Amino acid sequence: MERNSTDERLGIQSIELGFQILKVLAQHGRPMMLKDLAAQAGMAPAKAHRYLVSFLRIGLVEQDRRSGRYDLGGWCLELGLAGLARLDPVRLAEPILEDLCERIHETVALAVWGNRGATIVRWADAGGAITVNLRPGAVLPLANSATGRAFAAFYKGPALKTILHEELVATARSTGVAVGSQRASLEKSLAEIRKRGLARASGSMTPGINGFSAPVYDHNGSMVAAITALGSVGNFDNDWESPIAVAVKAAGEDLSQRLGAQQNA
Repeated sequence: MERNSTDERLGIQSIELGFQILKVLAQHGRPMMLKDLAAQAGMAPAKAHRYLVSFLRIGLVEQDRRSGRYDLGGWCLELGLAGLARLDPVRLAEPILEDLCERIHETVALAVWGNRGATIVRWADAGGAITVNLRPGAVLPLANSATGRAFAAFYKGPALKTILHEELVATARSTGVAVGSQRASLEKSLAEIRKRGLARASGSMTPGINGFSAPVYDHNGSMVAAITALGSVGNFDNDWESPIAVAVKAAGEDLSQRLGAQQNA
């Protein structure tokens, strides 16, 4: 007898209902009384109590003997830590990069912080010559690339300040523009980037190329990567509210959420 697709998706409804209790406890952030927990889970207190008894037995939930309040148990912590250990931003980014590339028809990439700075580790090619700037292993400047500015604005790490200073000194030697002047201009740009949650560069790293870069956060709220899109000036709208900007920022938020970041991180 053949199974249809609906039969293959059948699950155990009681498990799905019980999960609502764990979800409420996780979202509430502190121990809860049975009546409040049941109300927010959308079930009668007696029914919720039966689930809680089973969860107590296996360690998913614990109960304070004095207050009677319920909270997540030690096994939930173990599950959470095991899940976090399996989170790989590079692996999780691949379908997001492919989808973003197809939607905006521009070359996109993922960068992480390496020992030399903001380093490209993945890219999706939309065609064209600009992909030479996004080859895996390429290290991008902090002051005048969208990717670098994203790290300069949101990444926390002592090495960043050192690398940025060395970069500004090198630019001062080649252009004659004082480090102080460069830093003041950059800080103004970074303030705008932090306000918008998105970095932008227009023809500064490569003439004729625009770029947007969105920060990616982990479950601790720390920046761990950046998603970047680049395109030629004539075809790449670098307005802060452009469809490309919106799509890049959404991609960064999507990957952040998959890494356990809170929505407003």
